Amino acid sequence: MSDHTAPRAAGPSARSRIIGWMMLLVALALSAELVIAARVLTERAEAELDQELVHEGDKLRDYAERAVDPATGEPYREVRNLLAGYLAEAVPDADETLFSLVDGRPAHRARAEPPARLDTDPRFVSRIAGLSQPESGTVASAAGPARYAVFPVRLEGAPDTGALVVVEFAAPVEERVASTVRVLAVVSFVALTLAGLASWQVAGRVLAPIRTLRRTAETIRESDLDQRIVVTGTDDVAALAHTFNEMLDRLQSAFAGQRQLLDDASHELRTPITVIRGHLELISDKPAERSRTLALVLDELHRMNRLVDDLMLLAKAERPDFLDLSEVDVTDLVMEVLAKASALGDRQWTVSDAAEQTVLADGQRLTQALMQLAANAVRHTRPEDAISIGTTVVDGRLRLGVSDTGTGIAPEDCARIFDRFARTGHRGDRGRRGDGAGLGLAIVASIAHAHGGRVLLDSTPGKGSTFILDLPLVPADGHHHDTATAATGRSEARR
Repeated sequence: MSDHTAPRAAGPSARSRIIGWMMLLVALALSAELVIAARVLTERAEAELDQELVHEGDKLRDYAERAVDPATGEPYREVRNLLAGYLAEAVPDADETLFSLVDGRPAHRARAEPPARLDTDPRFVSRIAGLSQPESGTVASAAGPARYAVFPVRLEGAPDTGALVVVEFAAPVEERVASTVRVLAVVSFVALTLAGLASWQVAGRVLAPIRTLRRTAETIRESDLDQRIVVTGTDDVAALAHTFNEMLDRLQSAFAGQRQLLDDASHELRTPITVIRGHLELISDKPAERSRTLALVLDELHRMNRLVDDLMLLAKAERPDFLDLSEVDVTDLVMEVLAKASALGDRQWTVSDAAEQTVLADGQRLTQALMQLAANAVRHTRPEDAISIGTTVVDGRLRLGVSDTGTGIAPEDCARIFDRFARTGHRGDRGRRGDGAGLGLAIVASIAHAHGGRVLLDSTPGKGSTFILDLPLVPADGHHHDTATAATGRSEARR
């Protein structure tokens, strides 16, 4: 199996996909607009042709009511003469023709030459001859499709019958509609092109922080986490860049802490390993010296084992399953810790306060933290000094405290005392270097942070110190809701 990750298949960029989808949507919208426009224009053109046909029928009716036969000066007595007189006055449009039928045969035609002669088409003439009611429809001609209307004419007492045929050729109207649609198509294409160019520019500006983020992420290495993205604006992309910068801050802090932990752990482990190796290399064959050497080696191994256990505990503190939440009676917790801590040293052990409260917490972890604080107090107090353990509820927060009347902590050490492998010269004067690796208070702080809280310190050199676990009060009567609240608190505390 190869150690290298298979390269990702190259695909269209986010910018190209965005532009593609936008262009597709705009193209669909413009296409729909063209289809609708063509349909509306076509229907409007057909309506205008029908209106022209109706208008010719109205004009024929008006002419029949007012016209007189120029030969007699009286109203027309024959249909042939009436239609001939009307066609002599009619002036058809360029895309229009009029002719008459008398007794089923073509008789007269308007003066203008039509685009196509339908009065000479026997099939069309035979189809409309003999109609007794007005009729309209569409007919094919040499000039393309045409709309026609037939208006039968009868005169009382006239020996003949006839009809006026009006034909409107649709090709010129259709050409005007097509020309308009072509203009709309060109305008739509130009609009689509401009929309594509504008979208390309806008998408480029919007996605610029994301491209910068990608390039930054590609150049980030464990040894180079100093790069950041310049955040401009307040939109979602700017928020993403800001979140990415915060993630880099956390990663940089985590890597720095990891390197520091490895450096400190290697330094702390190097000393006992050197001691063990030196004594084993020089071990004597004498039973007494061998026993002393083995005792010293075992003590160093015990210290190494304790250091490894503490490091594993600190590493586990970052895991979600670090705490096992359950109902904890605070008073019972304090009394139990006092009973256990009194065996650590001959001190004046007391309970300062004991709040009657049942909370949702990890009792074992809280006991571990308080025992660590108690052991720390024992190491830096004398037999005549006092150590008190207590708990109070202040402003909706639970406070578990351990106070002593020992040597106290110098102000310059208070800020770093909870760091890993941190030791204070002021308090360390009373103990050996082998008393601890400087992880105890770091473990206490991790337990407090896991519960969504913190550790407070109030110390006066020469008068004593008070360590307080300041935790959010999570009553045990709301298990599901408060478990989520505690988890949220732990996440915020770690940040």
